[in-house]
Amino acid sequence: MDPDSIDAVDPVTHGSSDDPELLDFSANTNPVVPDGVEAVYEEAIGTTEVGELPDPDAFRSAAADVVGCDGAAVVPTRGGIEAIRLAIAVTVTPGDSVLVPAPSFSEYAREVELQGGIPRFVPAEEIVDADPADYALAIVCQPNNPTGRAIDPDRLRAFVARCREAGTPLLVDEAFLDFTDYDSLAGAPGVIVARSLTKMYGLPGLRVGYAAATGSPGERLRTASQPEAIAGPALAVGTHCLQQEGFVAETKRRVRSERERLREGLSERFDVFPSEAPFLLLDVGERDVDDILASAREADLVLRDARTFRRLDAHVRVAVRLPTENDELLEVLGDV
Repeated sequence: MDPDSIDAVDPVTHGSSDDPELLDFSANTNPVVPDGVEAVYEEAIGTTEVGELPDPDAFRSAAADVVGCDGAAVVPTRGGIEAIRLAIAVTVTPGDSVLVPAPSFSEYAREVELQGGIPRFVPAEEIVDADPADYALAIVCQPNNPTGRAIDPDRLRAFVARCREAGTPLLVDEAFLDFTDYDSLAGAPGVIVARSLTKMYGLPGLRVGYAAATGSPGERLRTASQPEAIAGPALAVGTHCLQQEGFVAETKRRVRSERERLREGLSERFDVFPSEAPFLLLDVGERDVDDILASAREADLVLRDARTFRRLDAHVRVAVRLPTENDELLEVLGDV
């Protein structure tokens, strides 16, 4: 991190509400967690000796099985955001230019700026058509947040090859890839993958994620990381969750079904973006975004103000939740 750049960088806005009385459609976390999480956590606390350092090997192995790479390529991190920060920290120096998608997750640009780098924004769906030469790093979000659109895998693989030819590392944020049937790019030469357990497994407070990379990028990640900073119980729960194939399959089925139902219902009043993620982006047109957010809040629903994303000025984002909760969303937004 570049100390001279910190004061010029602004914080970014994220979704989620801490009010238990509100139904939160602003955060994209699974409202269901895998069975056995509490028991695994409690057992890990009870068997962890004071002063004992956590062993991340089981977590690395479970993560590697999910993404299809060697366990040595996996670097545990405190959430997906730390994986993103680590990837940018080991590739970007002051004055470097970085290809950044927009609209997309705002932390990419913030982390680049904290390193003293310069974000060069490209439309999210077109970034894989850009020339990666002369950039310190290129970033892709697959599927993209907040649009929900995924890049065609063939186009993405072609971009990976061009980045490799140009000697430009590629960071692929796969925070929502678990909700699709696409293969991870973990282990691909020249690629750093960032993954999070927050979204699929509904564990935002656990702060467990990982990066995966081979070759020189992988060596730099491992050198710069602090894997023992993740508590043993958190690693144990993460390992347990990564092994729950049935839970993932059922979550994907539910999200796909409910996402389509929401899309059909909301399309009667809004322009709804195609999505392969557990959320939908709505263009509200001439309606006032603040009025829509306020009306939802009066009905105890929280929506994501998507105007905080670059290049969006009349948009809200809604998460795909459980069927009865989605019914409430359809009813409320049907009246705004």
